[in-house]
Amino acid sequence: MRQTRLKLQGRSVAYHCVPRVVGGLALLDQVDKAKETLASLIWQKATFCGLEVITYCVMADHFHVLVRVPATQDPTDAEVVERMELVYGKKADRVQLARASLRERGRVEAGLRQAMVQRMGDVSEFMKELKQAFSIWFNRLSGRTGTLWSERFRSVVVEDRPQVLSIVAAYIDLNPVRASLVSDPKDYPACGYAEAVAGDRRARAGLLSVLTAKEWKLAAAEYRKLMAIGGGPSRPGDPSTLDRAQIKRLLAEGGDVSLGQVLRLRVRHLTDGAILGSEAFVNEVWALHRDRFGPKRRTGARPIRGVPLRELSVLRDLRVKAIT
Repeated sequence: MRQTRLKLQGRSVAYHCVPRVVGGLALLDQVDKAKETLASLIWQKATFCGLEVITYCVMADHFHVLVRVPATQDPTDAEVVERMELVYGKKADRVQLARASLRERGRVEAGLRQAMVQRMGDVSEFMKELKQAFSIWFNRLSGRTGTLWSERFRSVVVEDRPQVLSIVAAYIDLNPVRASLVSDPKDYPACGYAEAVAGDRRARAGLLSVLTAKEWKLAAAEYRKLMAIGGGPSRPGDPSTLDRAQIKRLLAEGGDVSLGQVLRLRVRHLTDGAILGSEAFVNEVWALHRDRFGPKRRTGARPIRGVPLRELSVLRDLRVKAIT
């Protein structure tokens, strides 16, 4: 029987989610505006569910999204109607019913409100809404049938601290760089950072929430430094010009490797580590799910081996192809 997903209730927490296209097929490159539509749906469904998008990146055969789930979810009736309008449109019967009830009785009918609110404030519901909506759009436009997404999406519970979330956000936005599609993520439209650079307020707000600077120009410079992206022409030895093999060789030789260089490697701990954060955070979430683990396991936190991310711990002690 499938286990329920690891979650943390009652406090603000983030999730790094990674769904993959069935069969590993690059279908999102085969339909015009597929990536753009999926990005739009990420924002729409997050708003409906009351989640905050920190950043995202849509690739040809999978996508990443980092969302923050607030500690509580208790929208006013007016907010419920606004969120319903966003998803269903103002002319939908249930929206008009909710709007009329709010106008005439000062509240949304209890059954309808409950049906809507129970779909909010939960990362699983958000991903379900998102994947279903995009699948319907994609299959209708491409003339295909059947499932679009493969097995359960992977997710990592991420501690809601800027020092942790900024690392995961940068890792996500650097996906097209790791795939050698661009040398600078600002040139890859289907990611949160590129939207932020283009002026999107939602994308900027997401990144500003995990960076030290709170004015975009300064925050953008901070983020580029974190990603080891220079502001001018590249020079010999520039971190942004080193490929993964060179960075791994530097690591093996004990060389000086920046965080931005580390994030150019595929670090499975950030997608498969199950829980990510400080040692204390990982142990806290592990303790809440203690019954899932054998009696011999005494603690939850495990180090991230092979890369200098010593301030972070994970639940899963990954050893096989953990860093590539």
